[in-house]
Amino acid sequence: MKVTIRKDDNGVFRAYVPKKDLEEPIVSIDGAQLWGARITLANGWQFQLPELANDTTLPVTVEARRVSGGCE
Repeated sequence: MKVTIRKDDNGVFRAYVPKKDLEEPIVSIDGAQLWGARITLANGWQFQLPELANDTTLPVTVEARRVSGGCE
């Protein structure tokens, strides 16, 4: 599923899912870094992000795998 990752003005990572027209803050990152980690959004959805370079410029749209969570 396509997911756009950005940082807001307060430095909080946010994820936008265009297919669902949903934008939520990332509340948990299960890993030492964002890329390649499993993230959890405020609504409970979890995504596995692809491996990218740590210095990847944001915002960026990636193909992430939804692994669980949340209501539709």
